[in-house]
Amino acid sequence: MKIPRLKIKVALILLLPIALLIKELLYFNPALTEALYSRLLYPPIGKLLSNLSGLLPISLAEILLYSFIAAMTATFIKFLFNLWKSDNKLQSALHAILNILCTISIAYCLFLLLWGFNYYRQPLAYSLGYKIEKSTIADLKELSSTLIDKTNQLRAEVKENDAGIMYLDSGFKGAIMRADAGYHKLSTTYPIFKGTFGRAKGVILSRQLCYTGIAGIYFPYTGEANVNKLVPDFMLPSTINHEMAHQRGFAREDEANFIAYLTCKAHKDVDFQYSGYLLATIYSMNTLYQYDIESYKKLTAKYSEGVKRDLKYNTEFWKQFEGPVEELQERVNDTYLKSNKQTDGIYSYGRMVDLLLAEYKNK
Repeated sequence: MKIPRLKIKVALILLLPIALLIKELLYFNPALTEALYSRLLYPPIGKLLSNLSGLLPISLAEILLYSFIAAMTATFIKFLFNLWKSDNKLQSALHAILNILCTISIAYCLFLLLWGFNYYRQPLAYSLGYKIEKSTIADLKELSSTLIDKTNQLRAEVKENDAGIMYLDSGFKGAIMRADAGYHKLSTTYPIFKGTFGRAKGVILSRQLCYTGIAGIYFPYTGEANVNKLVPDFMLPSTINHEMAHQRGFAREDEANFIAYLTCKAHKDVDFQYSGYLLATIYSMNTLYQYDIESYKKLTAKYSEGVKRDLKYNTEFWKQFEGPVEELQERVNDTYLKSNKQTDGIYSYGRMVDLLLAEYKNK
């Protein structure tokens, strides 16, 4: 190994502890992160990446992922072959370790720079002017009841198929083309949602993605909002808008869910509105179930027959894909979230209800 090349690799590896130090500093200074990164540096980065990748009709992220897996497999086979025929196996092994560390360092630094620092911005409630405070079970029951009433009303206005399940007349592509409308409308009240980004894209291997339990993925290296095309139609608009929230720099899952609800609610089309309210109802009712099962059972009786059919279909749809792959993905996702200071892990999604309650009280 040549010395100059060795120095370059060592320098690249040393970027990792520097990036981790910056990450810690920003974690303890959310106001600085919000002002300097999330509102100043990230917007042009996110817009540039998403609009460039948006020139392709298919997901560049998916292509890069499959290419990366193929490249890693080929590299590993080559490493084993070189190690087998090498006279100095220790040097070959050290060379491979340095290459792995360089790859990890570069990938993680790019992740933080291109999007990851958004995890440490100020809470969404601050930007919206909401006050998060403790709420009673009575507050949660009232919220859930109100959401159910609105969801029932909207369900009566959407189309359904022969099985009585809500469907999107415009299909997957139509939903993607219309998704921006909610963000444009909401941005007149909250300018933080302004911006022109590339449209969401469907995942080619969506059926395989179902086995992981994943409805959508944001890929920070290309700025693409990737969506599972097989997600039931009534959840599709809110899923698209969730990934678009990540695209706009809102990294936390619970906040992306709330933004999906807000933007669907602000949308001019009733199918988007229904999807947003159904999402909010599911989270509110799931939380109520944890604290007051009897009230939960009473409120489920308020569901319209159409809502009941949709919820049953959603459960049955995901149940067919349950298995070890989904369990593994949940553990990986939990570890990923915790590594980004989301200390509640996958269970941080439940905090969306705090935002729903804050919005309800704010009215």
